[in-house]
Amino acid sequence: MLNVKDEKKSYLYGIISVIIWSTVASAFKISLKYLDFISLLLISSLTAIFIFFLIILLQKKLILLKNLNKKDYINSLFLGFLNPFIYYTVLFKSYSLLKAQEAQPLNYTWAIFLSIFSSIFLKQRLKILHLLGLLISFFGVFIIAIQGNIKEISFKNPFGVFLALLSAIIWSLYWIYNIKDKKEEVIKLFLNFLFGFPFILISFLLFSNKELPLKGILGGIYVGLFEMGITFVLWLKALRYAKYVSHITILIYLSPFLSLFFIRIFVREKILTSTIIGLILIISGIFIQKIKFKNQ
Repeated sequence: MLNVKDEKKSYLYGIISVIIWSTVASAFKISLKYLDFISLLLISSLTAIFIFFLIILLQKKLILLKNLNKKDYINSLFLGFLNPFIYYTVLFKSYSLLKAQEAQPLNYTWAIFLSIFSSIFLKQRLKILHLLGLLISFFGVFIIAIQGNIKEISFKNPFGVFLALLSAIIWSLYWIYNIKDKKEEVIKLFLNFLFGFPFILISFLLFSNKELPLKGILGGIYVGLFEMGITFVLWLKALRYAKYVSHITILIYLSPFLSLFFIRIFVREKILTSTIIGLILIISGIFIQKIKFKNQ
C-alpha cells in the first residue's frame, strides 16, 4: 500500500521529469545549429541505447532479454522503425525548418491524434465532447501555423508545419502499437532503439553531411540522455509511486508552457502571442476530451 512518503516521491519524480522534458525543445534547436537532423538523431539514439542498457544492467533485468521469442524481436524491429527512426527523423527535420515555439506545440497534438486512432484501432467510440475537443485543438494548430495573422492567412512554412503534425501522427501510432507490446518497459525501449539504430546509421551514411563538431555532439548526448533516455525511467517511477496516476499525468500539461520559457531564455526566440493562444487552445481541447460525467 502506498504511503505519504511514496506520494511525495511520485510528485518529485513527476516534476523533475516535466522540467527536464521542457528543456528538450530548446536542446533540439540549439543542437541543430551545429548538426544536421540525421547526425543529431545518430548521436542521441546511440546515447539512449547506452543509457537503457546501463539501466537494464543496474536493475538486473538482462535475463529478461533471454526469455523473449522471435515474435518479440520482430515486433521490436517494427516499433524501432517507427520510433526512434521515423518519428525522430520527421521531428528533428521539422525543428530545423520551424521556430522551436512552433514545432513544440504542434508536435504536442499527438494526444489529439491518439484519440482518433484509439477510436479506429482500439474501437473506442468518439463522443461529442471528443469531437469538440478535436476542433478546438486543431483551431489552436491553425493559429500557430499562420502565426495569428487571420486577416491575411498565409502559412509561413507549410512543409515544416506538415512535418511537425506528421511527427505527432507517427508518435500516436507508435503508442497504439506499443500498448499491445507486453514486454517490460525498459526492455521494450532498449530493443526499440537497438533495432531502430541500423536504419538511422544507414540514413547517416547516405544522407548526412557527417560534420560532428563538439558542441553538436554534446547537444546530441543531452537529447539522448534527457529526451529519449533517463527521463522515461524517472517518469515510470513517478507513475509507480503514485496513489492516483491521473494526478501525476496532469503534470505533463505544464511541459509545453515551461518549454516556451526555456525557448525564450536559451534559444532567444521572441514568444509570439499567437503561439500562447494556439497552445492554450490545443491543451484546452485535450482537457475537454478527458472530461467524464458521473453517469458515464
